[in-house]
Amino acid sequence: MNVTPVESTTLATVAYDDAQALLQLEFRSLAIYQYFGVPPAVHAALLRAPSKGSYFNRVIRGRLPYSLAVKAQAGRGPAALRPEDSGIGGCPWHAR
Repeated sequence: MNVTPVESTTLATVAYDDAQALLQLEFRSLAIYQYFGVPPAVHAALLRAPSKGSYFNRVIRGRLPYSLAVKAQAGRGPAALRPEDSGIGGCPWHAR
């Protein structure tokens, strides 16, 4: 998976795995989400978008299955994952 740092007030890094059609987004909050079944064109368009956050909200958020990979805790780094953090059956903050 190739990780690309991005200039964005919302996102810190964007990573994509062609073989799995997996998009991994690290948010400035330090939370990392993985999105499944993402076409390569969506990844490319996200990297080209002048506003990564706007593109995410318009094209990805609430439209693709996802899972929380890492959730940061205030002042303590990443926290353990819980089943309810999955967007496949659940609905974390950014998909509401």
